[in-house]
Amino acid sequence: MTNKVDIHYCTGCRWLLRSAWMAQELLSTFEADLDELTLHPGGGGVFEVWVNGKRVWSRKEQGGFPEIKELKQRVRDEIDPARSLGHSDR
Repeated sequence: MTNKVDIHYCTGCRWLLRSAWMAQELLSTFEADLDELTLHPGGGGVFEVWVNGKRVWSRKEQGGFPEIKELKQRVRDEIDPARSLGHSDR
């Protein structure tokens, strides 16, 4: 199976750096597991993270941005639920 992460972010809100940092964190943690990670510029205050076509975070629904620990857990739960994230699982 191909594992793909998509991060949609609002350019008007200047969220590129936050999105790029989260992308870097995910790529570092899941370097052997991810086949693709794409940043999608958008508007309207969007910040969403999708894993294999399933939305795992929405700023509008969750009321803010994820802590990186929680985002890594949500991505892990979609691509390899049995995997330990070490200190990020505490």
